Amino acid sequence: MYRTHSCGELRASHINTEVTLAGWVQKSRDKGFMIWVDVRDRYGITQLIFDEERTSADLMEKAKGLGREFVIQVKGTVIERQSKNPNMETGDVEVLVSELTILNESKLPPFTIEDDTDGGEDVRMKYRYLDIRRNPVKENLMFRHKVSMEVRKYLSDEGFIDVETPYLIKSTPEGARDFLVPSRMNQGQFYALPQSPQTFKQLLMVGGMDKYFQIVKCFRDEDLRADRQPEFTQIDCEMAFVEQEDILNTFEGLTRHLLKEIRGVEVEKFPRMQYDDAMRLYGNDKPDIRFGMEFGELNKVAQHKDFKVFNSAELVVGIAVPGGASYTRKEIDKLIDWVKRPQVGALGMVYVKCNEDGSYKSSVDKFYDQDDLAKWAEVTGAKAGDLICVLSGEVNKVRAQLSALRMEMAERLGLRKPDEFAPLWVVDFPLLELDEETGHYHAMHHPFTSPKPGQLDLLDSQPGEVKANAYDLVLNGNEIGGGSIRIHDKETQAIMLKHLGFSDEEAKAQFGFLMDAFEYGAPPHGGIAFGLDRLVSILGGQETIRDFIAFPKNNSGRDVMIDAPANIDEEQLQELSIKLEIKE
Repeated sequence: MYRTHSCGELRASHINTEVTLAGWVQKSRDKGFMIWVDVRDRYGITQLIFDEERTSADLMEKAKGLGREFVIQVKGTVIERQSKNPNMETGDVEVLVSELTILNESKLPPFTIEDDTDGGEDVRMKYRYLDIRRNPVKENLMFRHKVSMEVRKYLSDEGFIDVETPYLIKSTPEGARDFLVPSRMNQGQFYALPQSPQTFKQLLMVGGMDKYFQIVKCFRDEDLRADRQPEFTQIDCEMAFVEQEDILNTFEGLTRHLLKEIRGVEVEKFPRMQYDDAMRLYGNDKPDIRFGMEFGELNKVAQHKDFKVFNSAELVVGIAVPGGASYTRKEIDKLIDWVKRPQVGALGMVYVKCNEDGSYKSSVDKFYDQDDLAKWAEVTGAKAGDLICVLSGEVNKVRAQLSALRMEMAERLGLRKPDEFAPLWVVDFPLLELDEETGHYHAMHHPFTSPKPGQLDLLDSQPGEVKANAYDLVLNGNEIGGGSIRIHDKETQAIMLKHLGFSDEEAKAQFGFLMDAFEYGAPPHGGIAFGLDRLVSILGGQETIRDFIAFPKNNSGRDVMIDAPANIDEEQLQELSIKLEIKE
């Protein structure tokens, strides 16, 4: 056998035991008469010793030739270390080597394979298979495995059945572009890779599989942001004969289970917040409620003077930054520059210092007296020592801008603590969202989301007012899961598709298989999908999902390790009847 023990296993209790180890050379220290070699595998590091008084000359010479990342096998005796290392789990012992086999040599790695490496991200992504040998990456992948196994355990214990669904499906409009796969056997036709298994899990409910789950790859060909991958992993779930409350209770249970088993954290409260309230109080539909700084709308107390900037605004809104009154004018000017960056897009910022003596100092003292500013403090909840930051403009834009500022200030103040967890359900989303460019409505979630009971008739008269029977689970300012109660009858689904601009022919071509299935006794059903990548990163106390993906792609959607996507041979293109016309 290649090994009797792992490199992280040996302890003082193994002294005088004959062992065989295999792994990679971490580093070597040659003192001439004595050589120490650290050998590493997934489980840890063990120190080997070659001693000229106890080791043959041939073996000493062979040990001198070992380089970093050589793959070796050794046999020897576990002995007590003269200089113990309390920072190593195996630090009380070492192995006096009697046999050394070089299983494979290694070129000098392009970066040091240690916890604190000298390799930049681009180099580490190109040689990801080397990066995985480093403890931080290795431990993140093991952490992801642990989360996945706990998910499977919880859902299986709750009676859910893991069912695989196809990857080669037909293209359906679900909000992002599809990745397309040409079919050689059906010339001129294409499969699409699924953005989610949505229609299949609904069909499983029609088929009587009343509790389904799947940890599944999904694909969306959309413009990438800093922390988004073109392929991602969902914990996809669906249940039949349920209402919204059943689903929320079930997946609160899953989230509690994960927080307890993975982080040792007990969370009892899962507050419910209306979508409209989330937008009004936090400026986005996934608020971080680990800290305050709720929005205070100031129209009534700020639009009665001659300050035209506020008087012409749809919304005047502010937040109280704890302790911000101590900021210097230079620091506040930098904050104003921050909100004026293109990424945020504000035209400026008004501020009010709430002094410790109860007075106020503002950038608009010319227009507002102390009584006015005291009302601003009351609306925003500002206390002595705080700084009120006020933005104004169009409702949706200014809310997004102030939301960005709120999160930035929380980051600067250390309020976004990775070891604190604050889950939140956001409910009652709008069913439809207006595209301001085209003037048409589209589904905020997807076309299969049911309207709230009793609101279907509003689709004709007030489509923008219809609420969806939908819900998102938010954790620490990140949407980790989202779902809805589905439409389960053909007539309602047809009405929904009509309001989304589908003709009868288009609806039949795209979704005829699902609507036909609804005519064969489809049960009421609903579900949810968690983003596993994001969930794992939050539970791991980190912000970047790529740290928890074995082989991630970069911000351009490229896998720099295997150099994909890549050009296709002309013969293959001809076989698929594809002709390329690349636009310059």
